[in-house]
Amino acid sequence: MDDVATLKSENANQRRIQARLLQWEQKDNGLAPLSAAQNEFINQLAESLGGGAGTGGGGSANQEEVMQTSFELKTSLDDFKSSSNAAIDSTQDFLSWYNSIDSEILEHFDDVYLDYYEQLRARSAECDNLLGEIDVSLESLKKLTNEYNFVSEKTSSLHQASENLLQDQTRLNEIGEDIRKRLKYFTQAESISQRLQNPTFSVSNDTFVDILNTIDDCLEYMRANPTFSEASAYGIKYRNCLSKATQMMKNYVSNVLANATAQILAKDALEQGSEAAFALFYGKFQASAPKVKRITATIEERLERSVEYEQLLAALHQQFLAQRATIMSGAVEQAIRDLGRKHKGDHCALVRSACAFMVHVCQDEHRLFYQFFAQPSGQLTAYMEGLCTILYDTLRPFIIRIDHLETLAEICSILRVEMLDEHVNYNPESLEAFAKIVYQLLQDVQERIGFRAQNYLESDILNYRPSAGDLAYPEKLEMMESIAASLQQEGSSYLRRADSRSSIASLASQEVEQINSGEGMAKFRGGSGNSPADLHGMWYPTVRRTLVCLSRLYRCIERSIFQSLSQQALTYCIQSVSSAAGQIAQRKSSVDGELFEIKHLLILREQIAPFRVDFTVKETSLDFSKVKTAAFELLQKRKQLFALGSNNALLEFLLDGTPQVREQLLDSRKDVDRQLKMVCEAFIKDATRQLVGPILNFIETAQNHLKQTATAPAPTPQQGMALRMAAFAAPQQISSIIQESIRAIKTKLGPLQRSMQLYLANKDTEFILFRPIRNNVLGSFVKLEQLLATNSYSRDDLTIVSCPSAEQVSVLLSSVNLGQEGVASAPQRKISSSSMGSGGTTKPPIEKKVSFDSGANTVVQIGGAGDEGESEGGPAVVQE
Repeated sequence: MDDVATLKSENANQRRIQARLLQWEQKDNGLAPLSAAQNEFINQLAESLGGGAGTGGGGSANQEEVMQTSFELKTSLDDFKSSSNAAIDSTQDFLSWYNSIDSEILEHFDDVYLDYYEQLRARSAECDNLLGEIDVSLESLKKLTNEYNFVSEKTSSLHQASENLLQDQTRLNEIGEDIRKRLKYFTQAESISQRLQNPTFSVSNDTFVDILNTIDDCLEYMRANPTFSEASAYGIKYRNCLSKATQMMKNYVSNVLANATAQILAKDALEQGSEAAFALFYGKFQASAPKVKRITATIEERLERSVEYEQLLAALHQQFLAQRATIMSGAVEQAIRDLGRKHKGDHCALVRSACAFMVHVCQDEHRLFYQFFAQPSGQLTAYMEGLCTILYDTLRPFIIRIDHLETLAEICSILRVEMLDEHVNYNPESLEAFAKIVYQLLQDVQERIGFRAQNYLESDILNYRPSAGDLAYPEKLEMMESIAASLQQEGSSYLRRADSRSSIASLASQEVEQINSGEGMAKFRGGSGNSPADLHGMWYPTVRRTLVCLSRLYRCIERSIFQSLSQQALTYCIQSVSSAAGQIAQRKSSVDGELFEIKHLLILREQIAPFRVDFTVKETSLDFSKVKTAAFELLQKRKQLFALGSNNALLEFLLDGTPQVREQLLDSRKDVDRQLKMVCEAFIKDATRQLVGPILNFIETAQNHLKQTATAPAPTPQQGMALRMAAFAAPQQISSIIQESIRAIKTKLGPLQRSMQLYLANKDTEFILFRPIRNNVLGSFVKLEQLLATNSYSRDDLTIVSCPSAEQVSVLLSSVNLGQEGVASAPQRKISSSSMGSGGTTKPPIEKKVSFDSGANTVVQIGGAGDEGESEGGPAVVQE
């Protein structure tokens, strides 16, 4: 019963616990309500357990256990039924049976848990055993780790010790190798010295270059490490070895060169002819060049390594050039002497051939030198200068004795153009020494040209004494004109006859032709195509000589020197032409002299135009004019000589009496233009006086008479007729004067135009010069007419006088011509005659610019005015 009560109480407790457990999860007033997260977590656990029960092996095992339990319960119930024969007759039996069944159920209900507990205890024991084994293993592993660390440390120390030993071994090997390398530079001294002292060892040996390389390397090492033990001593040993090697090379090259020289000198090559001799001079040395070239190339490669090589190369240069000088000096001198004998008297040919010979010699020597050596040498230039000095010493005595300017100019052209400009410019390196000597020779020639030019200008131009033939003007021109006419009649052109031209034209024409561009100077120009005055042979000698001299000097001397000489030459030429014109004027007439001077001044100005130089020369002089004034003031202020102040006389003399430096520009072109203008004015004036001289004299006398009458103290009623009452101004006298002037125009105008055509031979020039003459003639008649009209001459008096009008005079001038294409055919401007009223004047003529028959761009402007001040020969204005 107790058991049943106990069971009941336990069941009641269970039900109560279950009820309480159910109350935990009640939604309302739950004893232990779960949160939403907890519920969600429980649901997830349930789901996971439910899924695991369906798939995992654990779930099937529990199911089997449950089934086994239920089977056992059923079996036990069956066993109970079968074993219990007693029937349940009472409540007590039932309760007993129920308690037994309940206890049995309870007993069997905990078996599963008990079995599981036993299993857990077994597993826990196994785990404890496993943990113990693990601890043992860990202890073993710890022991192994300690032992491993110990072995590893020992191994690392052993490895480190091995590496240290290997490093020490490597370092010792390197030190030993370094010691062996350094000792190599010390141990080779004796072996090299012994090999160099071996008498059988030669420079031509193949190992000689290796020995030189070793010596150079050792010397560089000793110089780079002077602190090494016995470095200086071994350096001296190696320098001795190098000196021995260089001496061997020098002896070898010297022997080769000496043998070649001995072979050349032994054959007396000069006796075989110059060409064969010089072929031998170069052939022997060229055959020896490969032997020497190998040695010199070795030396030149080592020039930067040691000074001994530079000294050795310089010595070899000197020895080679000395051997060449021994051979070439005498041969060159003999060859130039032979050329002097061959071209005796022909200095130009001598200079040309001698210089050409030296050009070939210099080029051959330069080529031969570089067959032996690769590096240039100043000794080569000095050697070739020595050879070229032979040329200079031979030619200079000839040059300083040459007096002919053309020869000197030709020599100068040869030296400047053919030698310096052609040969030297194309081969500047090989002909450097030749260029220096030729330039010195050229300077000597230029100095000689300048000296001879000054003497020539003074003797043959300034002091020229013309012969009768030089002053035979216009006879020479007339003769040449007649010759030209006869040649034209024969059907041959005058200017194309080479014989006649060569007989007339001198060398001056050819020289001036070269200065002028084109062939204009070889032929007559423009309208003067048939003028004998334009032939160079008809030029006055000083003009021709001046132009020849300038043309020669233009290409020969320096520009500044040429400007000075040209200014002097033109000045002398102008003086010479003026002197000749004066003599011609005394011999023939003033018109001939003036036309002669005009023509030659035009020629001179035309021919100097092509010279592209400035003919302006600056002259510097000292002006002592203030010295005289200062000295006079010093004498006036003797008392102030020692005055202590600014008014000291001596101080004022020093300050005020200093000579002044004055610079004056002399322009030869302007001098020519100035002289030409003056001569043109004189010619116009003289020509006008030849034609209307009586009228001009009358007008001058009448004006003087009127001036004297006007200055009379007491004017008379007849003062207005003072000129009319004068005896020289009677109408009959004036008429005779006019008739005399008209006769002069008719008789002298033709010869005047003929002279102008003969001398000038240029229509434009003749027209320019004749126009002011014509205007002056017209102006003189117009002025005479005005003078008569303003001085109370009656109509009857004017009828008696019969003064022609300007139109009549113009017609008269036009009718009196040569019938040729001359001035009369040129368009002339009519000058209207003034009325009989007062104040009538002629209009000034129109100025015209023309170019004087040349391509020199020179314009001569000649203008004559018809006003009162210029009636007596209008001035000629010459401009450029």
